[in-house]
Amino acid sequence: MTGPVVVQQISESFGEALRAHASNPQVIDHLDRDRPWDFPQEAEALVTYPYPSWLSEAGRVPQPRPSLKWVQLFSAGVERFPEWLLDGRMVGCGRGQTSPQIAEFVLAAMLNREKRLNEISARSLTEWVRPEMGTLVGKTLGLIGYGSIAAEIARRALAFDMQIVACRNSPWAEVPKGLTPLAGPAEVLAQSNHAAICVPLTDETRGMVDDALLAQAKPGLHLINIARGAILDQDALLRAIAAGRIAHATLDVTFPEPLPETHPLWQVPEVHLTPHVSFLGGDHLARFLEKTLANLTTYAQGAPLRDLFDRERGY
Repeated sequence: MTGPVVVQQISESFGEALRAHASNPQVIDHLDRDRPWDFPQEAEALVTYPYPSWLSEAGRVPQPRPSLKWVQLFSAGVERFPEWLLDGRMVGCGRGQTSPQIAEFVLAAMLNREKRLNEISARSLTEWVRPEMGTLVGKTLGLIGYGSIAAEIARRALAFDMQIVACRNSPWAEVPKGLTPLAGPAEVLAQSNHAAICVPLTDETRGMVDDALLAQAKPGLHLINIARGAILDQDALLRAIAAGRIAHATLDVTFPEPLPETHPLWQVPEVHLTPHVSFLGGDHLARFLEKTLANLTTYAQGAPLRDLFDRERGY
């Protein structure tokens, strides 16, 4: 018996792995990255990646797909996909599959700031100078948002004897050991030496880190953005740096991405820009395949899918 019709847009090897699934799916490879929306009408499930062409003018045009019941996204967020693709059907997201790598990046950014490793290089006797160094021990890490990524960051930061404060939109079913919940982002920034933006990009969070919020920051704050560039008002960040409120910022994401050549963030020494690389490291494609196969099992059985996107909570 033939199983569900699954269109996959990842790779030929990904398609072969899906074909080996016990549900005996009919897998169709549709690897046209310029026209990902132009997949076969008979698809019950679509496994796809946030290709830029999804949000092109043609990609936004609604496509009738009456057979499509489940969309499995590689990404944790949905803002890089057209509304017509996601509306009225189950949407599985990539929540958690790159959280460990992103957490490592945040720890590396904090250590780099405290230990100044990118500034210290003794290549001669004249450079053999011991500068002042900081430590993570006893410092406060603030987490704006508390989902899978923030949980991985907190777990690692606790091993460095940091204090952890965090806020989240939804109620705390259980407060993790070693973490202090706070009312909101302003309270988090007011207490933090380092703070990471960990919320998804939604209508509510777009531009939320603005002048008013940054004015509440503890002087000398190191701000880290590994979420989405549009959550942070970059002009407000520049003003906060100029005012001495923010001492340093590590931005792995910007808006737009990449920044225009003339953007002032390129020239600010207090800003460390990286080209959206925090999720890299390890075999994230294998983890995505594992999640997709697990969801294919539950879909074939009519059971709830793993990591469905929740539009109210943003993941």
